Amino acid sequence: MASSLPLNDTQLSLRSALSKTSNSSTSSTTSSNTSLHASNDARQIVRLVQCPQCSYPLREPVTLPCGNSLCKKCIPESHLRENITYPATANRLQGFLCPFSACRKEHAVGDCSVNVVLNNVTELVREEIERYRYTAEASEVLLQVEERDQWSVAGVSSLRDAGVRVQVSRGGRLASTYAMAEMGELAYDSEVTYTVLSLGHDNSEVVDAVLLDQLKEVTRAELDCQVCYGLFLEPLTTVCGHTFCRRCVHRVLDHTNICPICRRTMSIRPGISAQWIESGTQQSPSNTLLMMLLAGLCPEVVAERAEAARAESTTVGELDTPLFICTLSCPTMPTFLFIFEPRYRLMIRRAVENGNGNFGMLLPNRKGKDQGDLGVAPFYQYGTLLHIVDVRLLPDGRSMIETVGVSRFRVLRYGELDGYTIGKVERIDDISLAAEEALEVADITSSSNTRNFSAEDHFGAPPHHVASLSSHQPPVLPDFNSMSTQDLMKIGRTFVKKWQDSSAAWLTDRVYTAYGECPEDPALFPWWFATVLPIDEYVKVDLLPLTSVRERLKMCVEWMVQFERSKWYAHLFSQSY
Repeated sequence: MASSLPLNDTQLSLRSALSKTSNSSTSSTTSSNTSLHASNDARQIVRLVQCPQCSYPLREPVTLPCGNSLCKKCIPESHLRENITYPATANRLQGFLCPFSACRKEHAVGDCSVNVVLNNVTELVREEIERYRYTAEASEVLLQVEERDQWSVAGVSSLRDAGVRVQVSRGGRLASTYAMAEMGELAYDSEVTYTVLSLGHDNSEVVDAVLLDQLKEVTRAELDCQVCYGLFLEPLTTVCGHTFCRRCVHRVLDHTNICPICRRTMSIRPGISAQWIESGTQQSPSNTLLMMLLAGLCPEVVAERAEAARAESTTVGELDTPLFICTLSCPTMPTFLFIFEPRYRLMIRRAVENGNGNFGMLLPNRKGKDQGDLGVAPFYQYGTLLHIVDVRLLPDGRSMIETVGVSRFRVLRYGELDGYTIGKVERIDDISLAAEEALEVADITSSSNTRNFSAEDHFGAPPHHVASLSSHQPPVLPDFNSMSTQDLMKIGRTFVKKWQDSSAAWLTDRVYTAYGECPEDPALFPWWFATVLPIDEYVKVDLLPLTSVRERLKMCVEWMVQFERSKWYAHLFSQSY
């Protein structure tokens, strides 16, 4: 009989999840700093491969975006997601409410694939335990396993919902506990007690140790990252179901958003945090179950890997990024530079020679505005990391270089090296797609009583339209929150087409040749628009700190309205003379 119990929260710190008081008769857990004991911690080891929802051993385990895992069949029924227009891909239109109490957020169905590593591990565990049950060693041990639910553990057995569940089976504690879970007789949050029924000496501890060693041996190869080929360090599972070290995903996404194994596009934002944040606010939490498995079964190896990673990070200099204080650059967009000052010629040569060809671009702070923790710095605190695409060296040592924006950053500290600025920077990343969708839903639902403005409300008429310009009413600033993300994007493209049709001087063929056609992707449009729109760079720089596609689109639409107003006032002023 399967139990019906509330779903436990497995998104816990490893120490709290793996540390409980142990005793001789009741299964127990140990501190995350100590390897789990095959016999004393048999219950906890089995719990690591149990589904928190159905309590059976995991079958086709799926890791949710919150980092928790459950059986594929235990995923709640999906529903159509409302008020979401970006990215609105087919696999994100259906969603479900997360069953884990610490999350309870809506997950897109497309973000939940079978976890390849966990699926392989649980199948290997099942096969190895099944094989071991029929060995001579296992047949010598006969155990009675009795479930102790949460009420029994608390000392109030009278409140339990069902009768005592007891199983008698051959094998040690580990195999017997797994067998009880496999039959649906052991709830996920229940403990167990063991009674030896076999005659003679109790060999269960030896039998358990042998079985656990075999389980570690058959699953060890599955716990290696396929990027660095080392044991997982802070494992992160992608939406396609593949798992890598967090730092490895971080490095891969610096260059591509394609999964290294299946070549499927990953919806994880490039530049995810290279460190795990336990607070739960992180956009891509590590795989909770895999972290618990690693911490419980091989903590020494995990500690060695973590120490090696820390040592690697400390070898990097404190001020490790060359900074060019010159102009405004945007991610994904080209920046063309003529390098003539000796200090910057040296900086570019070093950037090319060190192998990565990267440097930071910052806007000069000519008005002496305060830059947060930096105070009044000679540059704006937020900038763009550029990658050198092409260098054309002139005979006199000067050069013309073509670069492309890679990512955004914030300067934490800065100094000087051979005349040019260097700094310690922090990468600025976008919020997750799930958070992006939630922001749109929150905006639209909170502004449900406000009329939606369309592109035609503001930019439907061409700039030379007499009725529009002769009107005494300037363009009205709309309520951007009431608009869907796709409506904001439509306004942007309508605005560009309007000025393109009027042969605007800032939208020439030369501009399109250098920066490409107007993007249809809302994530790319703001960077393209900020690059080509002829307004002050000190207005555009406010786009760099924004971490939401929707917020950047709203800022761009605000620029469009202000741009239209400036043209309206200029025309009205010229008519009055």
